[in-house]
Amino acid sequence: MKKYSPVLLILSLIKLGIHLIGNQNYGFHRDELLHLSTSEHLAWGYFEFPPFIAFVGKMAHFVFGYSLSGIRLFSTLAGIGILVTCCLIAKELGGKRNAVLLAGVAVLAFVPFYRNHLLFQPVAFDQFFWTLACYFLIRYFNTKEARYLMYLGIAFGIGLMNKYTILVWGFGIFVGLLFYDNGKLFRNKWFYVSGIISFLIFSPNIIWQWQHDFPILLHMQKLKESQLDGNGTFDFAIEQLEHPFTFIVSLIGLSAYFIDCDLKKYRTFGIAVVVTFATMWLLQSKAYYFFAVYPILFAAGAVKIEKLFKKIPRWNYVVACVLFFPMLPFLPFAIPIFPIEDFVDYAAAKKQKDGRIELTSDYADMFGWEEQVKLVDSLYRLLPLNDKENCIIWAENYGEAGAIQILGKKYDLPNPVSRHGSFWSWGTSKTSGIVCISIGNEKQLVERTFQEVKLVKIIKHKYAIDEENNIPVYLCRKPKIGLKKKWPSLEKFVYE
Repeated sequence: MKKYSPVLLILSLIKLGIHLIGNQNYGFHRDELLHLSTSEHLAWGYFEFPPFIAFVGKMAHFVFGYSLSGIRLFSTLAGIGILVTCCLIAKELGGKRNAVLLAGVAVLAFVPFYRNHLLFQPVAFDQFFWTLACYFLIRYFNTKEARYLMYLGIAFGIGLMNKYTILVWGFGIFVGLLFYDNGKLFRNKWFYVSGIISFLIFSPNIIWQWQHDFPILLHMQKLKESQLDGNGTFDFAIEQLEHPFTFIVSLIGLSAYFIDCDLKKYRTFGIAVVVTFATMWLLQSKAYYFFAVYPILFAAGAVKIEKLFKKIPRWNYVVACVLFFPMLPFLPFAIPIFPIEDFVDYAAAKKQKDGRIELTSDYADMFGWEEQVKLVDSLYRLLPLNDKENCIIWAENYGEAGAIQILGKKYDLPNPVSRHGSFWSWGTSKTSGIVCISIGNEKQLVERTFQEVKLVKIIKHKYAIDEENNIPVYLCRKPKIGLKKKWPSLEKFVYE
């Protein structure tokens, strides 16, 4: 493997360099604020996702504090891990130096990976565990050493603790294995030991779900109603076509698993990809859920392309250039390598009548949080000491609550109260709540809850998403209802 080390190092440094530029720009995304908030309430599960991201967040905070680029580095490292593992898979599939190069370049050229490996979210780790599990299974195919089935079980178990979507990939692999060596693997005791290992790793989250009446079921229902049902019949498939050059490589890889004389013995993965695609399409999944299968396709595609150009190997470099350079103009839309003013000019972003700038939803979701927290802090500091001791900060959604929880640390603000998602499970704080700073809640709701309500300011930001513009901040006193008493009844609204 040493002879491939320079290629892996150069490709990894290119990806790392791009991310070191982009990771530091703009601000935390609302989802990042939620994930970091869960790291301050470690548990074996959360209303929105399994616990792995919270444990990584705790480790990231220990190393970097709440540094934007430091926190995001962990997702980037997962992305680099995907690149390296994809190259290793290409080697295991019989590829040589050019195949290893093309596999890595395909990962570099796949634009959505820059977004996925920028944000501190479970997505990057999900893609890594899918890819790593495939690598261990291929190693088992090539060596027949039982230890790789054990490693497979560990990777799959940790993957389940990160994101439940890996179950779909597991289903695809299960179907694919029926066609491997006439299903001989199902008669191997170590295959079942591997499954037991996965189950044991995942069992704490199963127990947590059972103790909390399986909130994942309600979450999936609300996700389907609010987002997935709005997807068109062909949206999932069409979005796979948005990156044509890497898509062609993936198609070459998929076909190679079925028709190439050397790769047909790995057709388990071709079948798994087809089954996974069909399952996700039928479930109206988000398109990016499927991106986790591309590394296994890129690896096979790279091996096949290397074989096609065996007599004219320099053409491999032409393919690498065709993959990499055309994606560069699209890179600023996936990762913020430009300062915001430069990006606005580059994207020719629309300016609305009220002076706001229309950005992509991901970028727009990185603005406005600091301003919200600063206003809440200025209001909190003006309160008399007795009011501070009895004050709660009541946020309408998990983005606003996460901003108070994470960005509010440097202002020494108390933790927020919110009925949204996992924040509901963390309760109403220890203060009495006779004084309240409300952020984002509508006037009617605030007036139903408190007798004295004073509008302090309406927050606007020219780059922030619509949902976080015209945000009202109220100073409230004399609650009409006891928040602690009412809190349990709000559980049914956690996903609204």
